[in-house]
Amino acid sequence: MKIKDKLGVVSIGIHHVLQMILNVSLVFLAVILSFQLLKELIVFSQFMVTNTDSNDYQSFFSRILVFFLYFEFIAMIVKYFKENYHFPLRYFMYIGITAMVRLIIVEHDNPLHTLYYSLVILILIIGYFIMNITPRERVASKWFFKNQATN
Repeated sequence: MKIKDKLGVVSIGIHHVLQMILNVSLVFLAVILSFQLLKELIVFSQFMVTNTDSNDYQSFFSRILVFFLYFEFIAMIVKYFKENYHFPLRYFMYIGITAMVRLIIVEHDNPLHTLYYSLVILILIIGYFIMNITPRERVASKWFFKNQATN
């Protein structure tokens, strides 16, 4: 057997080992995030029952958005396994937008920082829009590219 063939076999073996480590780590992370999600549900329900201060809406919204962050991370891990070991970019954008909204709700004392956070959200939304109108492998799949497909 030639050296080149041996290296090819070794690199295939390393690839599978590293992929397995990554998959096991992501499953472990999904389990931890699921427990945190359930914990957040319990804390949120206790907050709803025991909180008599109606002015504490910041903490209320912060808890809701933390719940959605956990939910989005778990959904992203599930999508990773469903899409043949690939993280869709749109999930990172969802998480970024949700995290920035949470940051605006929790820390809105400085108006300039709030403006910066809002601009980050705008940039993420524009990026998401551009990503959605760009054809992947299929031409003429979106309204924006219908005229170009006939040329």
